[in-house]
Amino acid sequence: MFFAVYSVRQRPIFLGGMIVIHDPACAEFGSYMRPEQPARVLKTREHLLATHPDWAWQAPLPVAEETVLLAHDAALLARLRKAEDFDADTPYFDCIAERALASVGGSLAALDHALAGRRAFSLMRPPGHHATRSRAMGFCYLNQVAVAVLEARRRGVRRVAVWDFDAHHGNGSEEILDNASGVLYVSVHQSPCYPGSGLHAHGNCANFPVVPRTPRAAVLEIFRKSWNEILAFHPDLVFVSAGFDAYARDPLAHLTLEVEDFGVLGRWVRESGLPTAAVLEGGYSPDLPLLVDAFLAAWEAQPVPPR
Repeated sequence: MFFAVYSVRQRPIFLGGMIVIHDPACAEFGSYMRPEQPARVLKTREHLLATHPDWAWQAPLPVAEETVLLAHDAALLARLRKAEDFDADTPYFDCIAERALASVGGSLAALDHALAGRRAFSLMRPPGHHATRSRAMGFCYLNQVAVAVLEARRRGVRRVAVWDFDAHHGNGSEEILDNASGVLYVSVHQSPCYPGSGLHAHGNCANFPVVPRTPRAAVLEIFRKSWNEILAFHPDLVFVSAGFDAYARDPLAHLTLEVEDFGVLGRWVRESGLPTAAVLEGGYSPDLPLLVDAFLAAWEAQPVPPR
C-alpha cells in the first residue's frame, strides 16, 4: 500500500544545481515552544528561496509500507497512529504518521537524484536518526536515512556510506544499520550528550565522539578524520545525516563550529565527486538557515572558468 503525501509545485530539475526536497505541510505540527519547531524549516525555506532562486524544489515521493519495513517493525508504524506520546521529546501529533512518512519520502527522492548524478537535500521534518527499528525517540519518529540506505542496497547499490555529523549520536541509525552488508555508518558527535551512545567503533559503525567545548580547529580536524573514514570505504553512494547543532551557538549542544565551517563540510562532499544525498537532522539555532545555506552552497559550487 502507498501512503499519500502532500505535493508542492514542481520546478524543472537540472544536473548542475541543487535540488531541495520540501513539503510545506511538514511545518503543520509542533510548537514554537519546542526546540524541534516549524520555524526550523519555514525560515530555512524562505532564506534558500531568496538567496538561491535558481535552485529546484520538489515534493517528497510517496512511500510504500514495504519500504519503511526495511528499517522498522510494523508495530512502530501502527503505534504512530495511536494517540500516545512516545516520550517527552517525541509526543503524539494528529498528523505525525503522515509527516514522518513524508520525511521518508524526502530521503527516497534524494536517493533517486543522487543515483542520477544530481545533488539533492531533503528539507523536511521530523528528523530521523534517533528512531530505532522499534522505537520513536529524540524528536524522531521514522529513520528516513536508514530506510533510504537499505532501499539503495535493495536496488543493488554495492557500497553505501552514511556520514552523520549531527552533534547528537544517531543511535537509531547505528542500531538499524549495524552489521548491514555493504553499509558503513560514520558518526561524529558530542559526548557526553544525548542519547549517551556512540562511544566506540565496532563492526561497520565508526564513531568519533567530541568532548564539549573542544576548540574549533580541533573539532574540524575530528570531522575531517570522520570524512576520511567515508572516503576509505570507497562508497558508491553517500547519505549525509546533516545536523547543524555542532554550531557554536546551538542551544542543545556545546560544540564550537562557525557558519563557514559547514561550508568546509560541503566542500569536502563536492570535492569527493561521490554520488551524495543529504537529509536535515538537527540544528536548533535561529541561524539554521545560514548554516544550511553554507553547507549546500559549498556542495553545489562550480569552479569559475578561466577568462
